[in-house]
Amino acid sequence: MNKIRILHMYADLLDLYGDSGNMEIISYRCRMRGIECEIDQYSIGSPKPDFSSYDILYIGGGADIEQQRISDDLIKYRAEIEEAYKNGIFMFLVCGGFQLMGKHYRDTNGKDIPELGLFDYYTVAETDRKKKCVGDIAIRTEFTGKTLDIVGFENHSGQTHNVKTPLGEVLNGNGNTTQGKNEGYFEKNVIATYMHGPCLAKNPEISDYIIGYCVNRNNDIPTELAPIDDTIEKNCRQIMIDRLMNN
Repeated sequence: MNKIRILHMYADLLDLYGDSGNMEIISYRCRMRGIECEIDQYSIGSPKPDFSSYDILYIGGGADIEQQRISDDLIKYRAEIEEAYKNGIFMFLVCGGFQLMGKHYRDTNGKDIPELGLFDYYTVAETDRKKKCVGDIAIRTEFTGKTLDIVGFENHSGQTHNVKTPLGEVLNGNGNTTQGKNEGYFEKNVIATYMHGPCLAKNPEISDYIIGYCVNRNNDIPTELAPIDDTIEKNCRQIMIDRLMNN
């Protein structure tokens, strides 16, 4: 494959803490390897996308009010998104995007806002501000096949439960729930996380996992990505990990 197509959904509404920068990172790391990267945007009122024609579906984070606005629009495309997911499209979901793919979101009034229901987890808003999940976070994961510590910034009152295959184990911070043990959600073609920052700028291995998946999606013989010098990124991340773990 010499071209990756990305559908960035609701970029105008879901862009907390530089989440749109994740697409800049994917585009940059593709360009460094001679891989063309095409990014289309969809928002409320846009023409219906052909979801299965894309390699990556990306949804960033936003506040509860934006999530409520998006919910009805997203549900219209449930069947098409599920088909694309089953056909192997990669789904990268941050914060609100993570929550939107679950069963429902229960707001502070106890009302269930229906979500896409693609995965079995669900989210409940925490009314006690002292239990809000906010701050730098470090997790340990093995989704690349090797043990890897990654970092980000979390800020969410929603508590996500019934996550059967988390992205990683919390080393410092909260994760899916206040003082929780696990963070995010993972499948072969799904990474969902509460980590902002943007997440991919701090963790180049996640970017390369996604790009590598797309490049090899239809290949019988896997192709390895050409290496990129990530010394600066990895050194900066290690400084943050050391600081968090020594607090």
